Amino acid sequence: MRTDEPFTVAEGRAAGLSTKELRHPRLAIPTRGLRVAATRAAELTVRAGALLRCAPPGSAISHGSALRLVGIDLPWRVDRDDLVHVSVPSSAVVPRRAGYVIHTYDADLPVRRTNGLLVVTAEHAWRQLAGVLPLDELVVLGDSLLRRKGAVSDRAALEATVHATPPGTRGVARMRAALDDLRPGTDSPMETRARLVLVRAGLPCPAVNVPVLDPAGRFVALPDMTYLAEKIAIEYDGDVHRIDMRTWRRDVTKRQWLEDLGWRTVVVTADDVYRHPARLIERVAALLRARAVPGRAEK
Repeated sequence: MRTDEPFTVAEGRAAGLSTKELRHPRLAIPTRGLRVAATRAAELTVRAGALLRCAPPGSAISHGSALRLVGIDLPWRVDRDDLVHVSVPSSAVVPRRAGYVIHTYDADLPVRRTNGLLVVTAEHAWRQLAGVLPLDELVVLGDSLLRRKGAVSDRAALEATVHATPPGTRGVARMRAALDDLRPGTDSPMETRARLVLVRAGLPCPAVNVPVLDPAGRFVALPDMTYLAEKIAIEYDGDVHRIDMRTWRRDVTKRQWLEDLGWRTVVVTADDVYRHPARLIERVAALLRARAVPGRAEK
């Protein structure tokens, strides 16, 4: 029998495995009563699949585990939690199991199949995490669902989720507030955090990933954020921009092209977001004042 997928002890015995073989180090125990190849035991899909094998009908992988299964970047306080979260019907009796967190629900649970597993929708997982995340991190997470490449949701679906959430639900007020700050098309959580630093300081919200064209309409660059009227580009540079020479050379060329067209580029690092936000705010504010367009309406 295949041991790279979770199987029950009863299934193993039916396939001819002896008690000694079921206890062999090559097999791991993801949760009691189940076995899987030890080489795959740490994989989230395996651990989640093992739990669903013994969970009551109607159960689904949820919360941060559901988003991790579809490759979403999670806020630190969620990402550090390596336990598998599962939502089960409130009427079910589920024994405690090490390595797992059990949540209960009463209303219908919106689910889909992901990697062969029953998983709550990305929008519902966002709703579940709204109860534990502060507002800005909920915005960061929402942007990740709406990212430019590989988006797993859209704004309409998140709005529908918020409107369908009963008043008084934990986190519903943050969800409503987060909708105003969501911007589809971002490329990284740090871009969102940099944008929120500016917005929370009262500066206009920059546009996200809007192409810059030359006077002939030819593509020049796709800055992370822009103030189009003032010709200000804001680029978040993570470590890859420093250690990957190809990325670094591309960035230099792009910024030279923007400069030739009269643009100014603000390069943002993690220090500007976490340690010295005032420095970033003042630099952008000074550029906005210096390059102000007469008659431009404040956002």
